[in-house]
Amino acid sequence: MGSRVELFEQIRRDREREGLSIRALAERYGVHRRTVRQALASAMPPPRKRPEGRPAPRLGGYRELIDSWLVADREAPRKQRHTAHRVWRRLVDEHGAEVAERTVREYVHRRRRELGDPPGEVFVPMAHAPGAEAEVDWGEAEAVIAGRRRTVTCS
Repeated sequence: MGSRVELFEQIRRDREREGLSIRALAERYGVHRRTVRQALASAMPPPRKRPEGRPAPRLGGYRELIDSWLVADREAPRKQRHTAHRVWRRLVDEHGAEVAERTVREYVHRRRRELGDPPGEVFVPMAHAPGAEAEVDWGEAEAVIAGRRRTVTCS
């Protein structure tokens, strides 16, 4: 099945052409009768409701601690900064927190954006047709040849 818009269109079309009942349409498309009624009332499905402000009570007491780690990470070298997984491991190992890794990951992600950290590096993979383009990397290396140190070019 495609999108919900397509589903709504098919339900409306079948109702118009075949005169099927709400129950028959629900059985045909494997959806709830409420969904069929929504499709018959409007061509556009209602927008999905996203849960907002859901509390994370198990994380509550650790938020200030996580924030202090993230603020301290801004001064640390990039390779020494906390990953979300590392934050979770420290909470569990050092503080005995009973919190899901996913909860910590979402909190760390949101707080990093709020603290002004730039988003992660984004790249677009290069795709070339076979034989259409070539890429060559040139470089130098030092090698010991016949007992003498020499600089050689690599390609």
